[in-house]
Amino acid sequence: MRRRTRIPPAPLPQRQGVDPVRVRLPADGPWATVRDHLVERLSGAGPGVVDGMFEAGGIVGADGAAVAADTPYEPGMFVWFHRQLPEEVPVPFPLRIVHHDEHIVVVDKPHFLATTPRGSHVTETALARLRRELGVPTLGAAHRLDRLTAGLVLFTVRPEERGAYQTLFRDRLIRKEYEAVAPYDPSLALPRTVRSRIVKERGSLTAVEVEGEPNAVSRIELLGHRAGLARYRLVPGTGQTHQLRVHMNALGVPILGDPLYPVVAAPVPPGDFRSPLQLLARELEFTDPVTGVTHRFRSTRTLAAWPGQ
Repeated sequence: MRRRTRIPPAPLPQRQGVDPVRVRLPADGPWATVRDHLVERLSGAGPGVVDGMFEAGGIVGADGAAVAADTPYEPGMFVWFHRQLPEEVPVPFPLRIVHHDEHIVVVDKPHFLATTPRGSHVTETALARLRRELGVPTLGAAHRLDRLTAGLVLFTVRPEERGAYQTLFRDRLIRKEYEAVAPYDPSLALPRTVRSRIVKERGSLTAVEVEGEPNAVSRIELLGHRAGLARYRLVPGTGQTHQLRVHMNALGVPILGDPLYPVVAAPVPPGDFRSPLQLLARELEFTDPVTGVTHRFRSTRTLAAWPGQ
């Protein structure tokens, strides 16, 4: 049986709530030095960036000591460093804390705020904000909510407990309920359960329905309609990427403000927060795997296209 490599703790502190980057040198390769590998691996960083990091002592080993550029390449060696953080337009909406105890933090996330650092969204994420605001660097996300979707997100306080909470989502032991505003179609028979196979290819912006065994299940209910729009309750039984958005689009009632379905719209300039996706993660309900307590959390946010909820 293959032994699992023990990963040393990060020797660098977080910056603005963001963890340092950890790199493990591959077992095989043509590189003579650590620098040779990182220059190739981080080629997108730009000319001279990696050399500048070495010169500044910004690349360190497991003991926290700076690694010299001419350090011989050692397969399996770990190094850490902080990447230069991108310029980000602040998301001007509050992150509301719904619940905070010694095990979990539940927040009511606004539209346009990513859950965790990824791509061009790093410090302007729910995780980085919470770590800074609460002063809890060990916080981690138990699941993710799309950047464009508002509503409830569960974070864990203790790294050793994170797996137990992530298992709730993996094993479908947590009930999630969403609300959406979309066109009203009087000919659409609701409630109904939609089942299909959804695939999202790496590098593609959108997910698609394909033939095959269903891997995505959504319950769709009508809560009310007025002026050609309707408010829907969406209860996912699975957690495929963009599942609810894909299923609503397939029913002919794409969610208002969706920049991907039914067609991919032109990119929105940074700082344009005028047209939020009208999708809200309204409720989370589960039995706490650590304390045994039954939790039911509800978002207090409203969708702009349906005032007076």
